[in-house]
Amino acid sequence: MTSRAIPLEALLVVDIQSDSVTGARAVPGVARLLETTADLIARARKSGALVVHIQNDGRPGAGDEPHTPGWELHHPVEEGPWEVAIRKPVDDSFERTPLGGLLADAGVRSVAVCGLMSEMCVQATARTALARGYRVVLPHDAHATQDIPAAPGISDRVPAATVSRVAEWALGSDLEVPAHAADVTFTAPPGAATV
Repeated sequence: MTSRAIPLEALLVVDIQSDSVTGARAVPGVARLLETTADLIARARKSGALVVHIQNDGRPGAGDEPHTPGWELHHPVEEGPWEVAIRKPVDDSFERTPLGGLLADAGVRSVAVCGLMSEMCVQATARTALARGYRVVLPHDAHATQDIPAAPGISDRVPAATVSRVAEWALGSDLEVPAHAADVTFTAPPGAATV
């Protein structure tokens, strides 16, 4: 479950939206997460890799309900042929979105995944990418979640760091999990030559 030194062709930035990274609802360790993901985005852009920002459309009344302040993406998107933002209605970023087509059109075979929440949208997106045959790298310090509250008769509170680690482990041995996003490198996908 460690990362090989082969550069990746795309970066999927999952649900880094204001509701989860600002104020009282911010995930634990949010400052470090934002610094780490900003660095991944900058390095992916510089290398010419495909960068896809994924934005969750929450239910009415949810913190990430569309067109509310909490729904806004935290990291600026530099729209262009190799950087886009897409919206999704469910946890899996491939379901009912153009993500699969974007990756295929660019000739992408390998992706790094980062963002929120580890056991929900990050895990669902990484699982589908693995099932579709992509090489998937999930840097340990580039995704996060909330603590799971205690449930009487079931368990004590589960710390967010434990939840994130279990989310990685549950994806199986094909997933690559480097300890540090700084160890991930990027390259332009084959389709970049045609743009």
